[in-house]
Amino acid sequence: MTPAPRILVLDSGVGGLSILEALKQGLSGCEFVYASDNAAFPYGLKSQAYLVERVEAVLKRLIKEVEPDIIVVACNTASTVVLPSIRDHFKAPVVGVVPAIKPAVALSRTGVIGLLGTPGTVNREYTQALIKEFANDCEIVKVGSSRLVEIAEQALRGSSPDKRELEEILAPLFAADKLDTVVLACTHFPLIVQALKDASPRTVNWIDSGEAIARRVESLIAQNSFHPKPINPNPVNQALPNKTFAPALSTKAIFTKASDEVNSLRGALLKFGCDNIAFCEDIALFEGLK
Repeated sequence: MTPAPRILVLDSGVGGLSILEALKQGLSGCEFVYASDNAAFPYGLKSQAYLVERVEAVLKRLIKEVEPDIIVVACNTASTVVLPSIRDHFKAPVVGVVPAIKPAVALSRTGVIGLLGTPGTVNREYTQALIKEFANDCEIVKVGSSRLVEIAEQALRGSSPDKRELEEILAPLFAADKLDTVVLACTHFPLIVQALKDASPRTVNWIDSGEAIARRVESLIAQNSFHPKPINPNPVNQALPNKTFAPALSTKAIFTKASDEVNSLRGALLKFGCDNIAFCEDIALFEGLK
């Protein structure tokens, strides 16, 4: 049997679970490990220098523990900062999550697009470069909200989002009359997309990076001689040779800090298939990085 490709998905909180879900829906025959660097949550409020040092250190330890075939940095903020650095330091292929501006432009009919992310992501130079390259002729309405990250985290712990609060956060987007597409530029936000739709004054397209990340991981698996059987076959998938995989282990969720908040997430983690929770609290590793 062909060993199951092992994919490590990293975020500071639980937003990366939206990427994990997209990967599981798009690929089968893979083994997944979800890592939450909750000791440094949230990445969206950290400086660029801190993120480069932190993510590299955490990945170094996780790679030793997990030995992944592919690494997915499931955080828009971290991806727009650390990808060049960590790709230079680690052998395993690294996939980052960046705002889905290019597909949003293709989908929009009015050319007025909302960019909803953390303040760090929407104002990052990397994001501005994406806008200049793919949406130079469009009107981009940017809204940065750290509060939405907290709302999404609370929602996974059983707290229903307050519709009025969501309406207030979304109001600057919908002040643009012709806006017809919104990019969810934070992996937390797809977790509450239905609540966001319910709080919107009109129907628009909501787009995130999940499917694109799944396609990218699939291509990397194929390049590295791993060929998972897709759940939803398409012409590209059908070109992959059939292989029999060794049974995948249960999905493990690793946290960098034990806390009551992690315990309150156990039910939500089970819904995403994470039935094995572990902690990686290396004091020497994280000293000076908290």
